[in-house]
Amino acid sequence: MNLKTLIKFAAVTAAVATMAVAPGAVQAKKLKVGFVYVGPVGDHGWTYQHHQGLLAVKKAFGDKVETTHVENVQEGPDSERVIQQLAQQGHDVIFTTSFGFMNPTLKVASRFPKVKFEHSTGYKRSKNVSTYNIRFYEGRYVAGVVAGKMTKSNTIGYIASFPIPEVIMGINAAYLGAKSVNPNVKFKIVWVSTWFDPGKESDAAKALVDQGADVLFQHTDSPAAMKLAEQRNISAIGQASDMKAFGRKAQLTALVNNWGPYYIARVKAVMDGSWKAQDTWGGLKSGMLTIAGLNDRVPADVKALAAKVQADIASGKLHPFTGPLEKQDGSMFLKSGEKISDKALSGMKFYVKGIEGSLPK
Repeated sequence: MNLKTLIKFAAVTAAVATMAVAPGAVQAKKLKVGFVYVGPVGDHGWTYQHHQGLLAVKKAFGDKVETTHVENVQEGPDSERVIQQLAQQGHDVIFTTSFGFMNPTLKVASRFPKVKFEHSTGYKRSKNVSTYNIRFYEGRYVAGVVAGKMTKSNTIGYIASFPIPEVIMGINAAYLGAKSVNPNVKFKIVWVSTWFDPGKESDAAKALVDQGADVLFQHTDSPAAMKLAEQRNISAIGQASDMKAFGRKAQLTALVNNWGPYYIARVKAVMDGSWKAQDTWGGLKSGMLTIAGLNDRVPADVKALAAKVQADIASGKLHPFTGPLEKQDGSMFLKSGEKISDKALSGMKFYVKGIEGSLPK
């Protein structure tokens, strides 16, 4: 099932789910839907948006579903225990929403072949395990264009979580976007080895500001960096959710993950028996990724440029990774006019030329 079909499913589900049950009719068994979160529901970022997807499922299906969520689950053995408990409790489909849940999800899935599993941001699948993700790099390129135009110091700070391809491609895309409009721009990167730790994120933001950064990116989940940017009178890009409430002056824009339609479509597929293991990777075109409105202080010409870049990416006219492009060490990885493949993107483990520093081991 392709993404367009999934979204069509989602569009009609609300009407189907709200049909009244005839008097005296036997109520069908509720579908049990489980969610495993790496952070707290109130992180105002990654997990918050996944939970909005859960709420969308409840709204769409009403009393036809029973949802469960477990938050603050550490990646590794703890996640395997939680996933197994949900399977033992009779959940029909379980969504595991962090990269480090991939192998634990596969292990549990092998023990519960009748349960459907959906893993977010991973790349390993099996007969009863699907994967799904968002092309975050598309939004980061657009935001990079805005940041490259708005920086006055020509130094952009980036708070990074873990050196996995998803995070690395985001850094590279943001840099390429900024570099496309500002040849003098530099990126400073701090790796914090966590998805959600407001204290570490705030410390990283302070360190980047002390190094001259006047625009902050993040691939972490709390609004700590946005708050710091607001306090220091600089700019920032919201992550996963619209973080404007924490930085009304600071937030230039935000990259917003829209999981609801996907979750509704996949729950519907379980209900009607059409569910099959698959991989979904949607971006700006599909609506799985949206970009929040730009701050009023962003000049009109920059807003127009960002809108054009966004439209060109959504239409396929522009790919953020189009050659000629070199790796940090100077070796060519994309020839002139060549676009990177999804396979190469999914395995990206290097900085592009121009980014300083080295990846953590």
